[in-house]
Amino acid sequence: MTATSSAPATGASGPGTTQSAPRSALLVVAVLCFGGLTASLTQTMVIPIQGELGRLLHTSEANASWVVTATLVAAAVAMPIAGRLADLYGKQRVLVISALVLVLGSLICALSGSLAPMLAGRLLQGCAMGFVPVGIALLREVTPPRLTATAMAAMSATLGVGGAVGLPLSAWIVQDFSWHTLFWVSTGLAAVVALAVVLLVPHVRDAVPGGFDVVGAVGLAVGLVALLVAVSKGNEWGWTDGRTLGLLVAAVVVLLAWGGYELRTTDPLCDLRTTARRPVLLTNLSAIAIGFGMMAQAIVIPRLLQSPAATGYGLGQSLLETGLWMAPGGVVMMVFSPVSGRLIRVIGARATLMIGGTVLGLGYLFALFLMDAAWQMMIATCITSAGVGIGYAAMPTLILESVPLAEAGSAVGINGLVRSIGTSVSSAAMAAVLTASTLDLGGYALPTEKAFAICFGVGAAAAFAGVLLAAAVPRRRHSSSL
Repeated sequence: MTATSSAPATGASGPGTTQSAPRSALLVVAVLCFGGLTASLTQTMVIPIQGELGRLLHTSEANASWVVTATLVAAAVAMPIAGRLADLYGKQRVLVISALVLVLGSLICALSGSLAPMLAGRLLQGCAMGFVPVGIALLREVTPPRLTATAMAAMSATLGVGGAVGLPLSAWIVQDFSWHTLFWVSTGLAAVVALAVVLLVPHVRDAVPGGFDVVGAVGLAVGLVALLVAVSKGNEWGWTDGRTLGLLVAAVVVLLAWGGYELRTTDPLCDLRTTARRPVLLTNLSAIAIGFGMMAQAIVIPRLLQSPAATGYGLGQSLLETGLWMAPGGVVMMVFSPVSGRLIRVIGARATLMIGGTVLGLGYLFALFLMDAAWQMMIATCITSAGVGIGYAAMPTLILESVPLAEAGSAVGINGLVRSIGTSVSSAAMAAVLTASTLDLGGYALPTEKAFAICFGVGAAAAFAGVLLAAAVPRRRHSSSL
């Protein structure tokens, strides 16, 4: 039976908040973090079999690439929509639905042997990513003040930790078992999450009056799909290809029309006036830059690790070895979550976000000058992961400090969306750089050492741009006693 509470939380304001004893609050945090980690795992779980998807699904490589793209696009669309639904109908309910959607999507993928059902399942897995922003918003209401910053930091870090842990875990499963096992594992984990949310996460009476903006949801979905597909496929299709240009133009037109509609409607999906407030706007812009920096690491360092030693600079690691070298970064990211929570309480979320971006940029500078050994790349990954963990943890706090409780889910969902935009743009940019400067090795075009160096430089520049944007966020008084 679902626990229900309507008592106000200590230190929380607004209708429907709840007071949790420290032990029960920690249990809720653990459940939500496990759920976020499980949802995030789906973003990278197919990478070990990406090159074989065409053969496994009896289709072309170009068609099979949609298995990765579909999940990323669905996740970006789902986060703001899930956030708004959570504000209207209650966060715990949306968390349960998200977990069940993940169960269904994973089950469909586990049973599929062709492209169409696999795409359907991957779309559903992407939609389940709405779990993360909704979970972050709920933590504001169900944790005591001294735990809130650390809890939101840990939950936010699952976005990066899931991707970092997913690569070696998936590589091991694929190496020793059937590729379908990936999705059976995901199905089992998602089922555990759904049951835990139903039994252990309180249903706070936090729903607010209003209606769901169907037109706004459709408009946002159409605009984002056009934008993200164009960005994701630009390198494959060509940036001057009619499909790429057509989708980009359509995205601009639809999103402008959507923005005009949202400003006029009574119950908008996204309150753009709130989003345009300086603290929220600048935090979201910083999220794009830091999201860009995070994805650069996930793309470039594994590629360098797996490049053949015969190139003179490649590190010659297998897929499993690469995953193992990358795995400590996920651990570092999670370890730094409580550190970030403490920093937020002592110096504020704004300064913490600046520290995170700075550490991320320094990690790229380390990688730029030390590319000679796998252990050096591991250290660079740990440094950049620490920066991502600190920075990602601070973003939701900055957002929630500037929006009313009734819009918490929607606001955090939009922040998740802009992070996704940053990672999508980064993926396209890194791919463009890596394919612009190549050398021929046995008939295969491989990125040059210069291309990797440029990628690290671009990642550092993006991270430091995020620091400058965070510095422009208005200062907010804080208390170290919180």
